[in-house]
Amino acid sequence: MKDQIAVKTIGLFKRFGKDKDVICSVDMEVRKGELFCMVGTNGAGKTTLIKILCNLILPTSGEVLINGRNILSDPDAACSSIGLVTGDERSFYWRLTGRQNLDFFATLYNLDPVARKSRIDELLNILRIEEPDKRFQEYPSGIKQRLSIARALLHDPDVLFMDELTKNLDPESARSLRVFIKETLVKKQGKTVFFSTHHLYEVEELADRVAFMIKGRIAAVGTLKELGEATGVSEAGIEQIYSYFMKER
Repeated sequence: MKDQIAVKTIGLFKRFGKDKDVICSVDMEVRKGELFCMVGTNGAGKTTLIKILCNLILPTSGEVLINGRNILSDPDAACSSIGLVTGDERSFYWRLTGRQNLDFFATLYNLDPVARKSRIDELLNILRIEEPDKRFQEYPSGIKQRLSIARALLHDPDVLFMDELTKNLDPESARSLRVFIKETLVKKQGKTVFFSTHHLYEVEELADRVAFMIKGRIAAVGTLKELGEATGVSEAGIEQIYSYFMKER
């Protein structure tokens, strides 16, 4: 079973300042090849948790294992398996084209020129980015998000973290990205996807398993079927499941 775990946290805790506990004793496992959704209100700690899992900020205590590698003691090996996609467009260079942005970020992964061109062309095709030589600032939000995914996939990571990926997208662009994530990244390529959202319909459409987070704590983890049965309500829907587990206890 150990070899089937892509992401594991043990007693993860994060405190900012003297008395602001943002992540509280999180023990969690994400299986290889699954689409795992994290749900919580704004301020629940979802983004902080993802940043810790991607080694962008350090935990106050606890452990994070990515494919069995400790992200604190063996960061290079652990982080080589990780790709991060967020809704933040500011990390791109707006006056460069989409292709130039990808080429720049590919150099940071030490891909040689031939490998860079081949990988970028492959990702542009897979993600259906039809005008890669426009300036980044000229793209609509949906294409900017596709470029964010392409950037995260440049080094072909096993595990993708996606933080509220669709929050600024129109319904059709959001739907198209959800289909790509589920059908291409998970089903066809076998990648593990950790997807945070506060849209319940996305959980219903995407999740193999879901975790509900309240004030930095994991309130429940399981399939929607398992969590529905735990509510005691026959054939509980996603709204009922959410209401049941998101009550502060």
